[in-house]
Amino acid sequence: MKDLFVVIGGDAAGMSAASKAKREDPDREVIVFEKGEWVSYAACGMPYYVKGEVEELDDLVAVTAEAFREERDVDLRTGHEVVGIDTDAGSVTVEPDDGETFEQAYGDLLIGTGASAIEPPFDGLDLTGVFTIHDMDEADAIESYVAEHDPETAAIVGGGYVGVEMAEALDARGLDVSMYEMLPRTLQPFGEETARAVEDHLREQGVELHLETAVQGFVGDDSVESVRYEIDDGDGAETDDSDDSTTDDGGEAEADGDDHGATAAADLVIVGVGVAPNTALAEEAGIELGPTGAIATDDYGRTFDAADGSTLEHVYAAGDCAEADNVVTGEPDHVPLALTANRAGRAIGATVGGDPTQTGGTAGTAIVKAFDLGAARTGLIDEEVAREAGFDPVSVTIDAPTRPHYYPGGAKLTVTLVADADSARVLGASVVGRDGVKRIDTVATAITGEFTVAELQNTDLAYAPPFSPVWDPILTAAKVLRGRMEDD
Repeated sequence: MKDLFVVIGGDAAGMSAASKAKREDPDREVIVFEKGEWVSYAACGMPYYVKGEVEELDDLVAVTAEAFREERDVDLRTGHEVVGIDTDAGSVTVEPDDGETFEQAYGDLLIGTGASAIEPPFDGLDLTGVFTIHDMDEADAIESYVAEHDPETAAIVGGGYVGVEMAEALDARGLDVSMYEMLPRTLQPFGEETARAVEDHLREQGVELHLETAVQGFVGDDSVESVRYEIDDGDGAETDDSDDSTTDDGGEAEADGDDHGATAAADLVIVGVGVAPNTALAEEAGIELGPTGAIATDDYGRTFDAADGSTLEHVYAAGDCAEADNVVTGEPDHVPLALTANRAGRAIGATVGGDPTQTGGTAGTAIVKAFDLGAARTGLIDEEVAREAGFDPVSVTIDAPTRPHYYPGGAKLTVTLVADADSARVLGASVVGRDGVKRIDTVATAITGEFTVAELQNTDLAYAPPFSPVWDPILTAAKVLRGRMEDD
């Protein structure tokens, strides 16, 4: 059993590692323990299943369990939960759904336990009709609930990726949608200009936004009937009590003398306030957690002993449970995104297969669809965060066409580009518009390559009228930012 590669978790990082390890070393035995029944699925596609654009839940599965077992020769065991890790003995404790607990030795181990949806301590979180959405069973439950109960009003708690995508999905299913966000804006990591554009568009689509609004809980007998939230009477609160909302002075919703509570109808609730890395298993095994709260790793995905900081040479971590270095700051970061997980898993599979491969860093590049708009971001956009990282940020926001004025199909693209005033290094960007938001990948490449603004401006991008104007919007933003920096 010395050379056995054991993987905990059967999604992006785990299955990428298992597959790559078998390709690198076909004779090596690989076992994957997955506590659920779903493996290798596209979590990012779940809102579109609820919306109805993806017909079957199985369509979200990239590679079936049978294919891993029969075609890739991976010993995949679903319904098997790993409940303990002994790094000294080199073994894991496994509890099958339908059998006795057993010990499994390993030569190399990958912890790919993922993350879980955060469940705040809201009153009424256990009411029927209140959901989170972070795995396939939850997506199926939401779709079934909409189909069987025909809800009319939906409350979405959280204005991040999940909230925005689910607003579109539930609107398409005929529900009146309200969104509640504690912060001053939605899509916080995308920057103010992009968030404002998305918010305006959400309102145009009929989504009622409650910004700077704290949800207190949900009300109902057995099933949810309304959401209770806190209204701030001070300046800056963006609450909009619609005709189907009632104000309740005092009672359970009363927060202090200046605040009061309100309730609004909601017979379906989606709680999408973020995710937390699943680290309990690693922490109990004495494996070090990093400053983000996720599992600390080195450049090759190897973990550390929490007691003395030494490297655990044969214990790796990857995916949503693990940290990755931010390519801009060089510091550990926790950005639970699909490509980060797949890439790190693949690299670890190569390493344990005999080809040492670094897992790579993260720029936090992300993209989201909000009805007819797309929004994308990469790197450092928030100037305060950039200053805290030691940079002197300078930025511009420009509007530019995605195609020449004479060619049909183009649209305005708003680009915010951020750089360091001292080094002229590109730090980050955000884009929003109806066309061309995948241009964010150009900036992500520039960030990873540590381009200056001048180098980004001089990048030789393709041009033809059906695809872009001569000066691509990203190049235009770089040109304007470079001019501003020279003037300063």
